[in-house]
Amino acid sequence: MVEKVHKKLNDSPVARWSVLAIVSLTMLCGYFLTDVMAPMKSLLEEELGWGSADYGFFTSAYSWFNVALFMLIVSGIILDKKGPRFTGVLACVLMLIGCSLKYYAISDYFTMTGEIFGWPARVMVAAIGYAIFGVGVETAGITVTKIIARWFKGYEIALAMGLQVAVARIGTTIALSVTVPIAKYFDSLSAPILLALVLLCIGLISFLVFTVADRRLDASIKETASPEDSFQMRDILSIVKNKGFWLVALLCVLFYSAVFPFLKYATDLMVNKYDVPVELAGNIPAMLPFGTMLLTPFFGGLYDRKGRGASIMILGAILLIVVHLLFAMPFLNVWWFAAFIMVILGIAFSLVPSAMWPSVPKIIPQRQLGTAYALIFWVQNIGLGGVPALIGWVLETYCKTGDAAKPYDYTIPMLIFATFGVLALFVALMLKAEDKKKGYGLELPNIKA
Repeated sequence: MVEKVHKKLNDSPVARWSVLAIVSLTMLCGYFLTDVMAPMKSLLEEELGWGSADYGFFTSAYSWFNVALFMLIVSGIILDKKGPRFTGVLACVLMLIGCSLKYYAISDYFTMTGEIFGWPARVMVAAIGYAIFGVGVETAGITVTKIIARWFKGYEIALAMGLQVAVARIGTTIALSVTVPIAKYFDSLSAPILLALVLLCIGLISFLVFTVADRRLDASIKETASPEDSFQMRDILSIVKNKGFWLVALLCVLFYSAVFPFLKYATDLMVNKYDVPVELAGNIPAMLPFGTMLLTPFFGGLYDRKGRGASIMILGAILLIVVHLLFAMPFLNVWWFAAFIMVILGIAFSLVPSAMWPSVPKIIPQRQLGTAYALIFWVQNIGLGGVPALIGWVLETYCKTGDAAKPYDYTIPMLIFATFGVLALFVALMLKAEDKKKGYGLELPNIKA
């Protein structure tokens, strides 16, 4: 009888895996819009007159409000104070608002001319929409991460986080693969963004379904809740004083700065270096998220059963360096070699996130997780905002070739991405040393006997 009273809803495999599927669908819909403009860089230049600097400025807008206005940190505090249900719905609404504004800016309905703060009006309005969306999707990211940590604590947490990442990457894969064909079929650059708006509505409905299950989880654990489990504002100080936290945050920003900004330019790289037609160029970068869909759950399950989380992150950083150096080398400029390198990058991109995100609950207490993840995402957004603008400026300033068919040489940008990989490797080694010193258990399995 006692055992029945204390049984929690997440003790049921069906319940927790169903919740994972529901919230992962929301993230899939968000990630589609995140990368929907990436394959259209060349089309934006041809049809709307955007330069590489304009594109880099627009792409950097993703992190404007998250970083400059500290919106991610605010979101993390809201998450820990108000809970995942309120915060997740708020995130979905922000994504819808941002997507709507972005659609308007790219569509034929947009009639504004001139400049806003020195940038073309269309570029600026699209960037503001992307910035609002960026707040929403990053807030959704920390919310879903905390949801998984809550529902899978003591169970298959790394596998669950890996599967969530894998499902979300399906959105990236679809965006990179179908955006240009859809835009050309409908003869409209805004058509793929309209599709994204529809998907975000589906994502909101999906998250509303989750809120019902989460209320039932609250009811099942009500008897064991205690006052010390609630978040306090002073917890922020204890988080930022934790060296292990900062090593994870630095690893995150360095690693993701060498992947996500790269994906924004990867289609253009295929056109300029590997002579792939623009209609097909997005299919090669799409192989990266496809690889992560298969391998991230595998490495997450390996971490759950065998441990070695810090070692997995080190291996991922090494592969990241190798990949970007190969992209920088002036040989084998053929599509099949680019596809092969992209598969290797997919493996690297599977290794680090599969071990990094499940390691945070080993370093930070449960009640502080929302704010901790928000702080990590805030640091990450510094890279996600700054690096695309940097790459766009470098291309415009140093990498023009004068060849109309292949206007840019991507050697310098690839070396910049490789440098981020080298720095990530050093931080991963420092994290392993800190784990050995503090006993976080990063090299130990996640599943408790």
